[in-house]
Amino acid sequence: MEQKRLDEYANLIVNMGLRPQKGQEVIIVAGLDQIEFVRKTAELCYLAGASKVQIDWQDMPLNKLSQQYQSEEKLSTIEDWELAKLKWRSETLPAFLWLDSDDPDGMDGIDQGKRARAQMARFPKIKPFRDAMENKYQWCIAAVPGVKWAQKVFPDLSAADAVEQLWEAILQGARANGDAMENWRKHNQRIHDLTHKLNAYNFAALEYKSANGTDFRVGLMPQGVFAGAEETDLSGRSFNPNMPSEEIFTTPEKGKAEGLLVATKPLSWQGSLIEDFSIRFENGKAVEVKAAKGQDALERMIAMDENAPYLGECALIDYDSPINQMNILFYNTLFDENASCHMALGRGFDVCVKDYEKYTHEELKALGVNDSMIHVDFMIGSRDLNITGITADGEKIPVFRNGSWAI
Repeated sequence: MEQKRLDEYANLIVNMGLRPQKGQEVIIVAGLDQIEFVRKTAELCYLAGASKVQIDWQDMPLNKLSQQYQSEEKLSTIEDWELAKLKWRSETLPAFLWLDSDDPDGMDGIDQGKRARAQMARFPKIKPFRDAMENKYQWCIAAVPGVKWAQKVFPDLSAADAVEQLWEAILQGARANGDAMENWRKHNQRIHDLTHKLNAYNFAALEYKSANGTDFRVGLMPQGVFAGAEETDLSGRSFNPNMPSEEIFTTPEKGKAEGLLVATKPLSWQGSLIEDFSIRFENGKAVEVKAAKGQDALERMIAMDENAPYLGECALIDYDSPINQMNILFYNTLFDENASCHMALGRGFDVCVKDYEKYTHEELKALGVNDSMIHVDFMIGSRDLNITGITADGEKIPVFRNGSWAI
């Protein structure tokens, strides 16, 4: 890949996505596939004014070995130094940049039950620090191509050609071709205008129907709002948390979901692939899941905690989004979720409540924001998906018709 294009992409991620502030510390979480690119983003963070940039290197094969050989007790243990690190982060509030290059099949073959139990044991100790940081710092997730990931997406190409082709797809999906910064300024404005139109209706519910079997209704909070693309933290710092991001999303009201959702793309969750699956809801809760592949993983997902079977997000994305037009299955949620409409099981978003900063965490839960250790997006968009908004007085407004915006 031409170095100039990579430098422009790195600049987009740092200065439109993350936007570190003068004197702020930055943590970059990355794999070992693109060391030069990580160095470039670190340099750009310093040039933007960061006081210190730390790299949290990750390696999926090493993580897999830990899962295979450590005892469940050891995997469940949080050491004192880990708690100290979490405490430091919650007090210092560094900006976080995740550069995702994971192998979609990287954790196949491990004891997923053991892994899930260890995560559930650790989570109660992690949660207070996560809650303390919520909406108080900038973060951004972007992608770089790992070799295994590239070969999964383009199995008929050599490793080098697959990586090059995935780079092209990533740059196109992230609107990083041409004047990338201007592309995102226009994109942020378009998403802002659409969210304004949606919020004016103050929908009480959304109904979903598709020929594949999706027949579903979800209730929305009276105080709920739609959001998308650019966000602002409680200190007034703006950032773009996802690159790419085509979605306009809201958090539904916990306990108000009925019917069947049929997934239209595979889901890669914690290194396991779930394919051809559906989820049926009653009284807001996922009560039945079916998958042609990955049934065990899907069942483990909704059993991660008591709120994992409830929805945390409804996201609206035009079927003709730039990512979907590429006709590539990325096996990566960051990209596949932005190809078409999706839902998410688990944790909801405080920012999807009007004036959320005026409420405590417990008050937001009481309003209907789901709280869970997971947040897992799965895709339900199709060419014939129709979505209808129901207002508080029962008026039905077409939101999507045949997979595209009707607003």
